[in-house]
Amino acid sequence: MALLINEDCINCAVCEPECPNNAISAGDDIFVIDPDKCTECVGHFEESQCIEVCPVDCIIVDPNHTETKEQLQAKFVRLTA
Repeated sequence: MALLINEDCINCAVCEPECPNNAISAGDDIFVIDPDKCTECVGHFEESQCIEVCPVDCIIVDPNHTETKEQLQAKFVRLTA
């Protein structure tokens, strides 16, 4: 599953540099996650790094982009090829 930054985001920007896939960027009002690049850190780390550093817990699983661990691993392989 890709992750999603919700409206509780305070634009602190600590999540952006933590993403190994460069999936996080500044949006119009809050930071956003590109679901085509988000692997929930599968292939890089055991835990999603953006969730680990977020001070307001505004990063959640995106219900519109459900993926299995195997699909996330395949996406990781594609992105790092």
